[in-house]
Amino acid sequence: MVENMMLENGAAKIRARNVCVDYSGQRAINKVDIDIPGNCVTALIGPSGCGKTSFLRCLNRMNDIIENCVVSGDITLDDEDIYGPQVDAVVLRRRIGMVFQKPNPFPKSIFENVAYGPRIHGLAKTRADLQALVEASLGRAGLWDEVKDRLDMPATRLSGGQQQRLCIARAIAVEPDVILMDEPCSALDPIATAKIEALIDELKEKYTIVIVTHSMQQAARISQRTAFFHLGDLVEQGETESVFSNPKDARTGAYVTGRIG
Repeated sequence: MVENMMLENGAAKIRARNVCVDYSGQRAINKVDIDIPGNCVTALIGPSGCGKTSFLRCLNRMNDIIENCVVSGDITLDDEDIYGPQVDAVVLRRRIGMVFQKPNPFPKSIFENVAYGPRIHGLAKTRADLQALVEASLGRAGLWDEVKDRLDMPATRLSGGQQQRLCIARAIAVEPDVILMDEPCSALDPIATAKIEALIDELKEKYTIVIVTHSMQQAARISQRTAFFHLGDLVEQGETESVFSNPKDARTGAYVTGRIG
């Protein structure tokens, strides 16, 4: 039995009910129910292959592009069904941005990486507006002071940690409501990881953040809520401190103390 701790009506930015994902008939996640509050960091934890990333990709319909992947159940953003026939997946992905495990800057300049989204979505009416938006996004990502004198430099020449912060700047440049992060620090060194974690802590004041992480220490440091997945099931969810210090399910306790996983 899942320890649900569902939120009151209006308290959740995203709600998922009875969500299942199947790849070529093989069940990856099974009947997941979860509420994700706004302006909060929610960590999805669990062993490799437990369904964390499969569920994360449901939240901005990235699974739509995977052949033979079937998603069922209900997911709402601000009480709107994100899989409804009236919802444009491209527009949805503007509202729910994503940062991937490996930094993936476009083969363009630093400026053009950040300007790309606002330009295609028509968010800047003038060049001055676009420049201001790029500067603000790089500033929020903690990168402006490091790159302001070399915006025309290829983004691929940045360090790994800087590239990941650039990808975060690119995600927030289109003014999303939610940012999904799939192990954003797994390819980074401890110093770069600390910068990303500090950035996540700042960003939660403006955005709802859902992060997949294999690091128990990272989940404990940066998240306010945690959801534990195991073999495709959402076993337990709740306030991070409670999940780590007083788990309700033996499987959760075994995982957070390192006995399984």
